[in-house]
Amino acid sequence: MGKARKPIQIVILFLILLLGGYAIGTSVFGGDGKPHEGSKAPSFELLGLDGLTHTLDEYMGQPVVLNFWGSWCGPCVKEMPALQAQYEKWKDEGVVVVGVNVGEDQMTVENFVKLVDINFPVIMDTGRDAVRSYGVSPLPTTVFIDGKGKVDSIHIGQLDLDSLEAQIGKLVDP
Repeated sequence: MGKARKPIQIVILFLILLLGGYAIGTSVFGGDGKPHEGSKAPSFELLGLDGLTHTLDEYMGQPVVLNFWGSWCGPCVKEMPALQAQYEKWKDEGVVVVGVNVGEDQMTVENFVKLVDINFPVIMDTGRDAVRSYGVSPLPTTVFIDGKGKVDSIHIGQLDLDSLEAQIGKLVDP
């Protein structure tokens, strides 16, 4: 009986080492694929309300506030005035605020934009490709990207005017 246990113990030890190595590797090297502070922001190619296809690359060299939202999301709706105010305040400094609508049709998005009176660029992630690339959950989620295309910070949840201004200020004056 003792001889039969030894190979089983070796197999179990091997599996434990293998799983432990995998767990450590993914936590150290970010195996989930989601961006994190300091990583390169994932690119996207999404249709804007202006009818043009937009990419993250077109904003290279500028700080970007990438806000993922939905018109059905209460906190998203509440933070829109703060996003608009900060867009107006910082646009002359080169800061770009981009609203990424998640999964809604163009008519719904256009009506919402008119209703809340925002004029920063809005793009539509109907296929949720950007949501997957950025690991967005829940809404709203805002990703602050520096002029070099690196993620400066990620904010999950509703932003208020002051915290939004502080985050953008970090992007402008690093």
